[in-house]
Amino acid sequence: METLKGLKPEAVWGYFEEICRIPRPSRKEEKIGAWLMEFARKHRIEARQDEAGNVLMSKPAMPGREEAPTVVLQAHMDMVCEKNADTVHDFDKDPIRPYIDGEWVKAKGTTLGADDGIGMAAALAVLTSEEVKHGRVECLFTVDEETGLTGAFALKPGFFSGKILLNLDSEDEGEMFVGCAGGIDTVVRMPYTKETVPAHRFAVKVTVKGLQGGHSGDDINKGRGNAIKILNRFLWEMNRKHGISVASFAGGNLRNAIAREASAVMVFEEALKEPVRVAFNIYAAEMERVWKITEPGIALELESEEVPTEVLDAASTTKLLNALYACPHGVFAMSYRMPGMVETSTNLAAVEFTEENTILITTSQRSDVDSEKMNIAQMVAAVFRMAGASVEHGEGYPGWAPNPDSAILKIAVDSYKRLFGKEPVVRSIHAGLECGLFLEKYPGMDMISFGPTLRGVHSPDEKVEIKTVEMWWRHLTDILEKV
Repeated sequence: METLKGLKPEAVWGYFEEICRIPRPSRKEEKIGAWLMEFARKHRIEARQDEAGNVLMSKPAMPGREEAPTVVLQAHMDMVCEKNADTVHDFDKDPIRPYIDGEWVKAKGTTLGADDGIGMAAALAVLTSEEVKHGRVECLFTVDEETGLTGAFALKPGFFSGKILLNLDSEDEGEMFVGCAGGIDTVVRMPYTKETVPAHRFAVKVTVKGLQGGHSGDDINKGRGNAIKILNRFLWEMNRKHGISVASFAGGNLRNAIAREASAVMVFEEALKEPVRVAFNIYAAEMERVWKITEPGIALELESEEVPTEVLDAASTTKLLNALYACPHGVFAMSYRMPGMVETSTNLAAVEFTEENTILITTSQRSDVDSEKMNIAQMVAAVFRMAGASVEHGEGYPGWAPNPDSAILKIAVDSYKRLFGKEPVVRSIHAGLECGLFLEKYPGMDMISFGPTLRGVHSPDEKVEIKTVEMWWRHLTDILEKV
């Protein structure tokens, strides 16, 4: 474990580096689950695993702390698997390669997985510590937080016993989260008809890349570009002016990540080569100007492509481009109850052609008001249904309403002020957390969520600030000692 050697606290960083070696895509957590169970056996920690794959480890109270209430430390096993286009990496087999870059830990060309590998590492460090003075501790590691919360959904009553839960899955040191948005996925399947490409046609591939991407909840209000929307805007304009055809369109990846890259192959009459290239150069320059502040790395490319044998017919091309143009993306409403916070948003996450003459379009919606969550989801559905697509909504997950009388919040705030001499920020988060489901299954649970500072989450730019991990560890262990 040389890569992160010397970072403090050593146990947290050591376990995090071990976790980075284990593939753990969402819904493929078998390897990390087995590693956790072996970790428990090796350290003689009581552990069990449920049918969904969730793991619970338990540690008795330290001497003198037997009367303290049980505290649940919770983190999720899976990670978002995103990589740069030029990075060769198999998330099912290859380890994440963390490295130190100044004040941050990053990964080489991929997501780092500090969301929520650093939370797992901290919980394991508590389990193996002989110094932290705590009552009985239960460490809950859930599966599939990133793509469906299926681990939290599958939890059975009685799997854990604690009534106080510390969620270790937040991304801003000095901030404590006491509520979160609920969410729902909306999946679109748009049928299309193909036609043979006539003679004297020319093909180009248009690419949008270099965007920051990021978390579709926590970063949705930061003015970042969506590669699908930026690409589609150009295609839509070319179709309006010249009647182009689309041969392929691919952009984005995961429903909870803002699309960083997108590309499409479009076909048009040979006589239009020069007008299309001129229009592209003007559009690319305009996009660089528009996104200069929030997306300084934006890059648009146009290159010649071999003319395909088939393309979408005119009607299918127009339906697709119109629907993507009309589909809302970004912040829909700000909160009046918590000024400065996003209330409702939607993310146009991914577009891909399938083998069944169908275009699969993935979106996700979030809101801390359940009716508004459904309102924006139905708005997205209505856009695509007008284009003749079929639409399905996922099961969704509930939000987590803040508890102003939270006892663990008071302990955590007092601890932070005593340790660091300043007030922490207490707020709700627009991203989804498993806490809403925990509260639904375990009524009366007293919870907060907190963590070190992470940036670029859900993108290959993901990084964790080194100094904040030590601050967070001090805060976590002090809370455990004061409960």
